[in-house]
Amino acid sequence: MHTLPYDGLVLAALDEQLLHPGVKGLPITEPLRQGAIGVQGWNVLHADTSFPVAVLKTGALRHNLDWMRRFCERYQVTLAPHGKTTMSPQLFGAQLANGAWGITLASATQIQVAYRFGVRRVLLANQLVAPADIKSVLALLRSDPGFECILLADSLAGVARLAEAVALHPLAHPLPVLVELGLAGKRAGCRTPEAAITVARAIAGAPGLQLAGYEGYEGLLVTDDRKQDLAAVDAFLAQLVELVRSGDDEGLFTGAEILLSAGGSAYFDLVARGLGAVSGLSRPVRAVLRSGCYLTSDHGTYERMIGELNAREGDRDGLQPALEVWAMVQSRPEPTLAILTMGKRDVSYDADLPVPLLYHRPGPGAPHALPPGCSIFKLNDQHAYLRLPDGHPLCTELAVGDLVGCGISHPCTTFDKWPLILSVDDDYHVRGACNTFF
Repeated sequence: MHTLPYDGLVLAALDEQLLHPGVKGLPITEPLRQGAIGVQGWNVLHADTSFPVAVLKTGALRHNLDWMRRFCERYQVTLAPHGKTTMSPQLFGAQLANGAWGITLASATQIQVAYRFGVRRVLLANQLVAPADIKSVLALLRSDPGFECILLADSLAGVARLAEAVALHPLAHPLPVLVELGLAGKRAGCRTPEAAITVARAIAGAPGLQLAGYEGYEGLLVTDDRKQDLAAVDAFLAQLVELVRSGDDEGLFTGAEILLSAGGSAYFDLVARGLGAVSGLSRPVRAVLRSGCYLTSDHGTYERMIGELNAREGDRDGLQPALEVWAMVQSRPEPTLAILTMGKRDVSYDADLPVPLLYHRPGPGAPHALPPGCSIFKLNDQHAYLRLPDGHPLCTELAVGDLVGCGISHPCTTFDKWPLILSVDDDYHVRGACNTFF
C-alpha cells in the first residue's frame, strides 16, 4: 500500500512479497503480504506492534517533500537527494514525484538497487575504482539507453581506470564524469584548483569520457565555529564556480549543460545561493543539490543545523523531524532509571544518543511530552538507559510496559538498522511500510 507518491517506480513486488515472523517491528505470527500492513488496524500507541519499532510520520514527510520542492524552485536549483540516507525505493519514488531530478548514491551496489526499482538517473557521489564495480555500472548503461549515470574522479589514476573500462566495454555515448574538489586533510577530492584542472583536462581528453562539470561536499566544513564555517563554505563554493568558468574558457565542456554540484544537509541554503546564480557561460549550468537528510530531518544534529538554516532564510515553517523509534519500558530498577527495549542495534548513536520525546500507557489517547531533565545517557546492544529527573512524579508513575518515543540524531545510521520501517499518520495508526536495502 503506497501512502506517498512514487513517480511510477517499480514497487509492486514489494507490496506483494510475503513478510515472515521475525521482521523487526512487526507483530506477526504467520506470513503477511506487505501490501496488507496498512489494513491490519495496528496503532503504535496501542502497543499493537512489536517493540522497538521505527516509524516514519507521513505528515512530516509530505511537509518536507513540499518544502524542498518550493526551496529549489525559489533558488532555481536542481535536487538529486542522496539516496544512501534511506536506501528506500518508496522514498526515492516520493522524492522523484516531488521534483527530484535524479538520485545521488554512493556505491555500485546502491546503483544496482535503485535501477532495479526504476530509478533512471543517478549521480554517484563517490569514486568508482574496483573493476567489477565499474563493469557493473557500464553493463547497466549498455543495456538501457535511457539510464543515466554520472561518475566522479579526483586523480589521473581514477580517470585512467574509467577510460580503460570504457575502452573494454564501449558505450553508445560518452560517460559523463565530474571532477571532485576536496579539502586538505579530509576525504576524497582534488586538494588544489590546479590539481582539479589537471584532472578535468584528462577527462576531456580521454576517449569515451566526457567532462560533465565539478562537484564538492561542503558538509565537511561543519565545526563548532559557525561564523568561520559560513565563510569557509562560501569560499569553497567560489572555488567550484571559478573552476567551472576556467574549464569553460578552455572549451573542456562538450555536453548540453554543465553540472555544478554540492549540498549536504547542513548548509544547502548557502549552496543554493552560491551555485544557483552561475550564468554567462557557453552553455547552461545545472546546479545540483544532494541533501538527503532533509527528507526526515532529526531531533539532534540536523534539527540544530536546520534551525540555523531557517533563521538565515527567515522561514518559520521549516523541515520537520519525521523518523522516530518507539520502545517499551522493560525494567524500572531504580527510581530515576528506566531501561527501554532498544539499543545500538535499533538507533543511531554516531552523532548523538537518542532524544526521549514522549511517553504513553498503551491504549487510547495522545502521548505526553517527557519533562525536561529526561535523557538517554547510555546504550547497550538491546537496552537504552533513560534517566528521569529526581523527584519528578514520573519516577513513580512510569511503569514496565509503558511506551517511550524517541527522536534520533543522524538518520542515515538509523535507517540502516531497519529492513522495514512502518509509516504512520499523526495519530500513529500504521498506514503502510517502507523497505530499505543496505
